Amino acid sequence: MDATTSFRLVIADDHPMFRGALREAVVRSFPDAALFEAGAFDELQGLLEREDDMDLVLLDLTMPGVRGFSGLMYLRAQYPGVPVIVVSANEDPGVIRHCMEFGASGFIPKTSSVDTMRAAIAAVLEGRLWTPPDIDLSAGADKETRALVSRLATLTPQQVRVLMMLSEGLLNKQIAYELSVSEATVKAHVSAILQKLGVESRTQAVIAASKMEAGNWSSSVAG
Repeated sequence: MDATTSFRLVIADDHPMFRGALREAVVRSFPDAALFEAGAFDELQGLLEREDDMDLVLLDLTMPGVRGFSGLMYLRAQYPGVPVIVVSANEDPGVIRHCMEFGASGFIPKTSSVDTMRAAIAAVLEGRLWTPPDIDLSAGADKETRALVSRLATLTPQQVRVLMMLSEGLLNKQIAYELSVSEATVKAHVSAILQKLGVESRTQAVIAASKMEAGNWSSSVAG
C-alpha cells in the first residue's frame, strides 16, 4: 500500500498516552493520514456525525460511554461501511472472538508493539481482517453464547442505546429525555428489544445486556 495515500482515521481512547502510541503507528505508515481523536464515546459519535468518509475507527472497548461490546455494536449498526479495529487491554481469546463476531475488522492488544499496530492497521485498510497471530481463536463458544451474539447483533443503533440505558437503571421517561424522543417511541424500542433478544421482561433484557460486559464473556466461552 502506498504510504502517501491519504486516509482519515479516528483514534477513540480515553488514555492520551495510548492515543499517542496509535498516532505514532499511523503516522509511521501513512504520514499523510488525517487523524482525529476522541476521549469518550459521545465525542466519537459527534465526530462521526460531523466528518464524512472516515476510513477506520480505532476503538477502545472500555472508554467512557460504552459498556462491553456496546460501542462496537453501535458503530457497526450505525456506520456499517466504516471498518473498526478494537484496541483493548483484555486479551482473552473469547473477547477477541466476540469482537470479530460483532463485526470488528481487527483486534489490537494494548501490549502490542508499534510495529504490530502498524501491521494491523495496514492490513485492515487493505480490506483484510487482523487478529493477534499468537492467540488461538479456534475454540468455539457454546451454543447459547453464539445464539445471544447473533440476537444482539440484530439490534439497531437506537436499540443498542436504549438497551444500555436500561442496564443503567433509567426509566422510560429518562431514556426519552436523553434521546429526545417520546416515551411511546422508547416503549416501542423496548418491545422490539425484548422480541429480538427472545426475552419477556426488561430485567431479562438487562441480564442479556450484562453479557456484553467484556469481563463476563470468558465465563461463557467453552473450554
